[in-house]
Amino acid sequence: MVQVAIVDDEALVRAALRSILESSGDIRVVADCDGHQALAAVAAARPDLVLLDAVMPGPDDGLSVLRALRALDDPPAVAMLTAFDTSAHLRAAMAAGASGFLLKDTAVGTLIDAVRILAAGGTVFTPTVARAVVDGFLGEPSQYAEPNAEPGTADSAREAAVGTLTDREREVLRLLAAGEPNAGIADQLRISVGTVKDHVRAVLRKLGAPNRVAAAVIAHRAGLARLPERP
Repeated sequence: MVQVAIVDDEALVRAALRSILESSGDIRVVADCDGHQALAAVAAARPDLVLLDAVMPGPDDGLSVLRALRALDDPPAVAMLTAFDTSAHLRAAMAAGASGFLLKDTAVGTLIDAVRILAAGGTVFTPTVARAVVDGFLGEPSQYAEPNAEPGTADSAREAAVGTLTDREREVLRLLAAGEPNAGIADQLRISVGTVKDHVRAVLRKLGAPNRVAAAVIAHRAGLARLPERP
């Protein structure tokens, strides 16, 4: 049974999400609350995944709650729920450790499938959000680019970083970018989950990526994984 917590400042939204998710039969909502109560509720319920409203009023906004949740001793996966695709906000969430980004108008079946993938350790972008994250990410300087480099150099540097990966690491990155959790990657490549984790760590280090989502963005840009088309 997948255990989920919902953090949103609107009680009606939380109730609607609970109804949708629990209709699946294999997803249980173990907590729902606003941002102010989030840390205590999640620490007590210990869900596999938190669905977190990206924009909430007051000091307990989405990014602040995300950072607090990721600082827990055994942090859950966190997916950001958003009604818009502002790339700067999404980049900040990605850097803070979000595992996925979902629009609030995501179709019911897509939402349920995404929750299963995220709870298993995968990454998820809905198409519009994926475009916003990639477009915004590519506007940021790369650690591989030379200081005062010409426009476009950062993109080329990221592609060059992908070229430093071994064949196996490229396979792992391709599957990671497709949203596969470690167990799914292990099954497809016929290796152990522990070996997958070692490869993922190596991939993140070589790409200078802070997390799996950032690595997935780089993979999309380098052509290792296909980015969903705009709806």
